[in-house]
This record gives sequence, structure tokens and C-alpha cells, in this order.
Amino acid sequence: MPSAEWTSRRRIETTLNHKEPDRVPFDLGGSILTGIHEKAYRRLREYLGLAPVEVQIEDPVQQLARVHEDVKERLKVDVYGVQAGSPRGHRTRRWTEGDYHKYRDEWGIEWWMPREGGFYYDMRVHPLADVTDVRELARVTFPDPLDPARYEGIADQADHLMNTRQVAYILGRNAPGIFEIALWLRGFENYYCDMLTNRPFAEALLDIVCDIKMRYWARALELVGKNVMVVSEADDLCTQDRLLVSPELYRSLIKPRHTRLFAHIRKHAATPVRIFYHCCGAVASILPDLIESGIDILNPVQVSAAGMDTQELKRRFGNDITFWGGGVDTQRVLPRGTTAEVRQEVRRRIEDLAPGGGFVFSTVHNIQADVPPENIMAMWEALQEFGVYG
Repeated sequence: MPSAEWTSRRRIETTLNHKEPDRVPFDLGGSILTGIHEKAYRRLREYLGLAPVEVQIEDPVQQLARVHEDVKERLKVDVYGVQAGSPRGHRTRRWTEGDYHKYRDEWGIEWWMPREGGFYYDMRVHPLADVTDVRELARVTFPDPLDPARYEGIADQADHLMNTRQVAYILGRNAPGIFEIALWLRGFENYYCDMLTNRPFAEALLDIVCDIKMRYWARALELVGKNVMVVSEADDLCTQDRLLVSPELYRSLIKPRHTRLFAHIRKHAATPVRIFYHCCGAVASILPDLIESGIDILNPVQVSAAGMDTQELKRRFGNDITFWGGGVDTQRVLPRGTTAEVRQEVRRRIEDLAPGGGFVFSTVHNIQADVPPENIMAMWEALQEFGVYG
């Protein structure tokens, strides 16, 4: 097929079907997991000689910039994002106190970022830290997943992107993963103890969050109709070298709820959708479980974590899932490597993951604040050179 006939939408559809398009698709800013920190983004725009613009923050915790159209066009980005809006019934409270900028999100979690030299917000207040009984949960006010403001404009955006622009997009979720939210609401130490010593409470909290997500997805998918290809879900289950919980605890407590959530998404989609699932760290040991639970796409493919050898992952799981990420290591190579090291890394990952399709190029998670524009462009130029299918 001539290159001119390869729209971004067709390119993504082809690679999701585990076939080779004209080139490896590229995602920058299609989600809050494949984006770029606002500091790195500002430097990149200046390096590219683009006109000054107001930089909007798409995700406050991670301080991600919304990628403008001129950058997407210059870098031949194939993936856009359609995100849920903030609920009308909640106004995020922001203030500055002492050495920190602070805000409280719709779940009641409080986040702080240093005024001087801060790159991100960190959790400091867990609203359910002192709630330990299932009956107490019934008195807690949780976010309303059906607040109409969440859905303003998403149907029109989806239609415009897929049918007029002919580009692919990721439909964003309303909250982080069910396990993550439970940890954040209770506090990590509290919830780890709950899972072992207060199991009914631990399960009840997961079920509440899962139900909120299910109600959101039913409405979001109803609105976009057939104009959807990929939906985003997540749950960080791993550290750099192992799981956060035992495999047995994951399989008895978390996996059944993932399975229920993913089946619910498919049930309410008007067309077959791919479930983009984000999990950092050493996830290889439970990839068979995640595939069984219903994921279609793994992100970010953290190549520096234990057991995450891209050649082996492709050999074992390349027929079952698409790898969305893993294009270049962001812990060392992209921020601190030479441009030659970046090129070498990109070439290796493409050689490992691209054959036969099933690979969307993106960095391992977001491009961080300390990444120089020269390395971003070395990455991109290597993708243009090595990411072309024969």
C-alpha cells in the first residue's frame, strides 16, 4: 500500500491486528502514561523552533503538558487522547502553604509539590486512613462517576478524530486502578495490612472503586458508540524487581475484579475494543494472568525491570498482546545517555518488538523533566530510520 494511503487510524488498526503497517506507529501525548513533562516539553518546542504558546497541564500530579498540534504534526504522532473531564460537583481546591503547592482531588486525597525545584505532586493525606469497618464505608461520599461534566465533548471529539481526522485515540479512564485507589485512600501501609488482617474491608473498598469505574465506562462507551478502538485502564502491581503483593494474593483479590471490569467494558462497547493496560515494573510473571483477565495491550513495557527482556516478551506473548511502549529506557538512557546510546537503544527495541506488528512506539512511561531535547530528537530520528517495515 502506498505510504500516502496509511492514515494514522489505519496504521494503529493494522498493528493492533498484529500485522505490519508502513511504519511503527508513534504515540506522544495520547494518554497520561505516554506523555511529556512540561519542562521537557517547553525545551523541546524551543529546540524545534516552534512559536511560543501557552502550555496547559493535562495531568497535575505528573505535571504533563498537553501536546499541541504543531508538535504532533512535526513528529508524525499517530495517537491522540480523549480524556474524561472534571466533575461539575467538585472543584479541586488548590493553595500554597509554606514550601509547598497543594491540592485536594475529588477522592479527598491531598497532594503536595515543593515550590522550589518541584517536578511532581506527592500524596500526603489519605482520606480513609482511619476508616477500618465496612459499615463506615457506607457513610463515605465517593466521586460521582455519572457527573455530566465528565463527558462533555467526548462524543464529538471521538467522531472528529476517527472519522474526519482519521487518527487513532485512547479513551481515558476516570480514575487510576482499583488497587491503586484503595492504596491511596487508605494509605499504603494500612491497606497492605487490610489485605491480610481485614479481608472483608479490603474487598469492600475494591468493589466500591470497581463499581465506580464500571458505571463510568458504561456511560462513556454509550456516548462514543462505534467511534472507539482503545480504552485505557491501569493498576501498578509491581516494583522494579517483583510484585507488590504475593501472586496468590493478586490472583485471589485483584485479578477477579480486573476480569469483571474488563468484561464489563467489552459488554458495553458498541464495537470490539482493545483494553490498554498500564502496569509499571516487573510484570512478566503475571502477564499470563493479565492476558487471561482480558488485557490486549501492555504499557509501558519497563525494559529496565527484572524479567522485562523485550526479545523474550515478544517471543512469549507477541501473539497475544500489543506492546505499547518500551521504545527507549527512560530511567537512564533517555535522560542521561548520549545521542548515540539513545539511537542504539531505540534500534534494539524496534528489532525486538516490531516484527509482525503488535508494537506502538512510545517511551517507557512519560518523558521526564530532565530529558534534553537532543535525546528526544535522537529517539525520534532513530524511529524514522529503523521503524520502517520492508
